[in-house]
Order: sequence, then structure tokens, then C-alpha cells
Amino acid sequence: MAETLDEHGTRLREVDGIGAVTAARLIGRTGRPDRFPTAAAFANYNGSAPVQIASADTDRHRLSRYGDRQLNSALYTVAVVQIRMPASAGRNYFEKKIAEGKKPAAARRALKRHLSDHVWRIMLADEKHRLRPEKNQSARAA
Repeated sequence: MAETLDEHGTRLREVDGIGAVTAARLIGRTGRPDRFPTAAAFANYNGSAPVQIASADTDRHRLSRYGDRQLNSALYTVAVVQIRMPASAGRNYFEKKIAEGKKPAAARRALKRHLSDHVWRIMLADEKHRLRPEKNQSARAA
């Protein structure tokens, strides 16, 4: 599977917590990332965008029950792995959210949304890199 990902030319495995299986799940469930015009659209698709629940004077956010649940599960796994890794970017982000007063579940949701944006940007850059093979090959030859 790692060889197939190397042929695909993805940089997803450079992210802490993303191995060959998770990268394959993210790519397979997403398809072409350029079909999402914004990171918010991708977050809505994968279910990591929080849903606003408002009633009278109460305004809260909860986890979306919509979206691709397998893609959401892959992002959750990456978030949990990063939280468990000392000195990782995800751990630092999680601790920053806790310091802001968020509960652990809310901080984990925020990290998952942050990772969704990061993964979308990486997949979009990889897609653009693959779609311009003539420029990439001429740069390698020089």
C-alpha cells in the first residue's frame, strides 16, 4: 500500500498520525479534492464542521451527524494520535484550546476541524502537482 501511495505522489504521510492505511482512506473517500471550493466545504463533506444549535439565549455547537462517517473516523483517529504524541503540532493545538477554556471533547473537535483544513490543503497541492506533469518533469531534468 505504501508503494501505491508513493506512486500516487501524496505528502499526507508526512503529517503526524497519518500512516499508509489512513492516507489511503483519506484519499479514497475524498476522491478529487479540487471539487471542494473551500476548506469549509470539505469540512462539511467529512462532517468535521460543527453544527450550530441555538435555542432562545443558548448558542452551542455540536458534532455533525452528517457527512462521510468513514472520512470523519479517519480524521478522528489522526486527532487522537496527535493528542497522544508529546510535542506534536496537534498536541500543542489541543492544549491551546484547553487553555482557552474548552472542554477536552470540544478541543478534540476543534483539532479535528483544523486537521481537516490541513489535509484538504495537502491533497489539493498534491492534485495540482500531479496535473502539471510537464512542468514537474522539466524541473527534475534541469
